[in-house]
Amino acid sequence: MKANENGDEICTYLDWDSQLFQHRIARLNRQRLDQDSLSQVMTWCGANRIECLYFLADSDDAETTRLAEHSEFQQTDVRITFERTLAEPDIPRTLAEGVRPAAPRDLAALRAIAAHAHRQGRFYFDQHFRTEKCDLFYQTWVERSLEGFAQMVLVAEVNSEAVGYITCHLRDGDAQIGLAGVSNDCQKMGLGKKLTQSFLTWSVQHGASRATVVTQGRNLRAQRLYQRSGFVTESVKLWYHRWFTLQ
Repeated sequence: MKANENGDEICTYLDWDSQLFQHRIARLNRQRLDQDSLSQVMTWCGANRIECLYFLADSDDAETTRLAEHSEFQQTDVRITFERTLAEPDIPRTLAEGVRPAAPRDLAALRAIAAHAHRQGRFYFDQHFRTEKCDLFYQTWVERSLEGFAQMVLVAEVNSEAVGYITCHLRDGDAQIGLAGVSNDCQKMGLGKKLTQSFLTWSVQHGASRATVVTQGRNLRAQRLYQRSGFVTESVKLWYHRWFTLQ
């Protein structure tokens, strides 16, 4: 989940992440670095006693990459954004068979899926974060989505039990997938495709003209799914974490 960014400051302190992970965490509000901005970042983090700084960097700027790597930023993920238009006739008019809107009774099942479905995310590849805290991050994300953070949560069910989910958002006329996961026991059943197609159906029904989704560079299965569903690459960025030792 994303906290509101304050574009006036070079970094923003993240309350929710800090409370969850029990570290003082902030996010850098720039996507490129030069020597001057890097100095500002280090000064800000020192003054605010930051332990971990998230940095989402443009992947096509050599100076940014060089400065980040020389300044002990740890690359934790490659962030790929996919997009597609919603004018094509291939989008079904109704939700896929076995897919329905989530209900409060699904919460326990969705939390159980979330605890294991996102192990390719950047937090799991940063050994400063405990696995159970990373699991809780995604469990809380899906729970808040069900409570209204997402405009819609769709679930795939097998034998009347929710075994997969996709969270749907509308922002500035675009539809976005926030989080998607399928139970380990129900992999290779085509549920990811059904959920994605149902998201596209929901998006058209709500007047969106474009759909986007973000996934990890290491998540080849998700990339193939979105490509088969008509998405193409929109951007590639790099996630870095910079850890500080507090005195």
